[in-house]
Amino acid sequence: MKTMDEKMKGSRTLDNKPASCVGNTHPNLKMFLASLSFAYFAKALSGSYMKSTITQLERRFDIPSYLIGVIDGSFEIGNLLVIAFVSYFGAKLHRPKIIALGCLLMSFGTFLMAMPHFVIGRYRIETSLQPSVNSTINSSPCPENSDLPGSTLPPPRDCERESSVSMWIYVLMGNILRGVGETPVQPLGISYIDDYAQSENSALFIGFVQTVSVIGPIFGYLLGALCAKIYVDFGYVDMDTVAINPDDARWVGAWWLGYIVAGIITLMSAVPFWFLPKSLPVPVEKHDSGCSVEHIRFIQDSPNMEHKFRQEELPNLRLMAREFAPTLRSLFGNPVYVIYLCITILQFNSLIGMVTYKPKYIEQHYGQSASKANLLMGMINIPAVALGMFSGGVVMKKYKLGIMGAAKFAFATSLLGYFLSLLFLAMGCENSKVAGITVSYAGEEVLSYSEPSLYSDCNLGCSCSSRDWDPVCGDNGITYVSPCLAGCVSSTGSGKNTVFGDCRCVAEGAPVNLTARPGQCPRGGSCDRVFSYFMALSVLSSFIISLGGTPGFMLLVRCIKPELKSLALGMHTLATRTLAGIPAPIYFGAIIDTTCLKWSRRTCEGRGACRIYDTSAYRTVYLGLTLGLRTLSLLLCVSGFALLRRHVRRGEDSAVADGGAEPESLGKEENGSMQCERLILASNCSRHRETRL
Repeated sequence: MKTMDEKMKGSRTLDNKPASCVGNTHPNLKMFLASLSFAYFAKALSGSYMKSTITQLERRFDIPSYLIGVIDGSFEIGNLLVIAFVSYFGAKLHRPKIIALGCLLMSFGTFLMAMPHFVIGRYRIETSLQPSVNSTINSSPCPENSDLPGSTLPPPRDCERESSVSMWIYVLMGNILRGVGETPVQPLGISYIDDYAQSENSALFIGFVQTVSVIGPIFGYLLGALCAKIYVDFGYVDMDTVAINPDDARWVGAWWLGYIVAGIITLMSAVPFWFLPKSLPVPVEKHDSGCSVEHIRFIQDSPNMEHKFRQEELPNLRLMAREFAPTLRSLFGNPVYVIYLCITILQFNSLIGMVTYKPKYIEQHYGQSASKANLLMGMINIPAVALGMFSGGVVMKKYKLGIMGAAKFAFATSLLGYFLSLLFLAMGCENSKVAGITVSYAGEEVLSYSEPSLYSDCNLGCSCSSRDWDPVCGDNGITYVSPCLAGCVSSTGSGKNTVFGDCRCVAEGAPVNLTARPGQCPRGGSCDRVFSYFMALSVLSSFIISLGGTPGFMLLVRCIKPELKSLALGMHTLATRTLAGIPAPIYFGAIIDTTCLKWSRRTCEGRGACRIYDTSAYRTVYLGLTLGLRTLSLLLCVSGFALLRRHVRRGEDSAVADGGAEPESLGKEENGSMQCERLILASNCSRHRETRL
């Protein structure tokens, strides 16, 4: 008859037999890691491409920034609908197949976002320029058949046709479907890896997945830069008749093309998950305790909590539903988790608002095209974030940071990045010189814009509309809202090569030639130099802040009980997207709208997209709101540290009582938290083995 030790040994050998890969990563886990990384890449690519098309959608559908914020936030609305149930029930079901279904929904939603292009009709450019024709002499842009300046109302039938469609709603619906499909990818994917990977490899694997998720936006913004250069209706119109270029505020790129590409990539990411198993062999180090070293301290707060649903049992949906409310109370009874949640909500508000409108900020404040703004985001800024997140995972593994170590590292990098970001407030450019809006027609006085200020003695003889935005650049370096308002009475050439002559208002700015050319005047060289400094500082601060991304995420994973892992990740995603992902783009966009100086006017009534902003006010509200939210999160970190330290000390006291030894006796080269972890692990594992025997 075998002794108890022999039975234990035999049992352990049997347990280890299927997991011959304990020393090495299981092949199916490697496959899952690769598949999850590709899914992260696909969803990040489509999400970043969505943000790169913000100004394109604004102009194409003629809507303000706050409405774009509603469209952008609709992704989180889709998450909100199903995240809690997917995170809780999905953890008990076949996680890889649920992720595959989510990828399919994401791809269908992405295709739906591109659909309006094929039914909305051709884009009409608001311009007075004549298309390219053989004639080089055109009619006067300054009609003199009206006594008073004003705007001409469109025919009623145009109003009826325009008011019958709001095609941006389909973009919103597609983004909601994308949000629903993305829901299971993070909580179920990360928990699957943490369940079946060795504890020492979990941080590295999760860091790798997070890094790939940051590489996705690189390609998303590059795709956005490429599509922004291509005219929206390419293939349907003669490009020689398009009288504007990508630098113009009316230019709309082929925004729909990128959604088709992103949809195909997302569809491909769903395939591998259908062939992965529901569960994998558990590493030997997790057989006894069911948790990693970092989890033990927090499990002691509720030692009677057991795994009610084991992998080998069939799911009992009624029992799971009955246990949902008590499980939720247990999760939010963890004060460390609650304070962490509050901090990340504030940080995500700042991050999402900043990232959503950063390309638009680069366009409006520094005078760059949408294509160049997206290119710089993809080629310079995003790689710095990816490198920072991967480096954070390497630091976690190399120095074996415990809970307190990860928290200190994440806080230090966030604080340093915050101080660097304060320098952005000093990197501003002056407003563009636009006659009647930012300067007087003499180019001297800064104005508070109103419609009457668009008119001057030099253009009163013309019947000019104040609604138009058809800018021309005078030889005096001042931009005029339209050739008519510049007082031009003749024009030669056609399309982009048009030259307006005898512009009476140009003479008021300086004694130069009385000619003007299509488009806004370029900004001065000093603004280009400031923009270079802005991008360099942006790269540095992004790298430093992202260094703490992986340690901060691992802090979330390790401060909760193992059986609550999927639910905790899901609730974290739910809270941050509900309280940050949805409102942040909306209120950031609404505040940015307050700095608009000149709105376009729809064919029927009401304002459309903004044509020009007060750049100084834009910088103040955009950067001020971003830094203000980060300030609040850093202040909250102080109380979070005190709470976490108290929790760690309570765990150390329990370790000394159960282990019968002082932490110093284990070796002075180890820090207190790691000593505590070893003691608690030994104590709990021995008690768990006694219970099994």
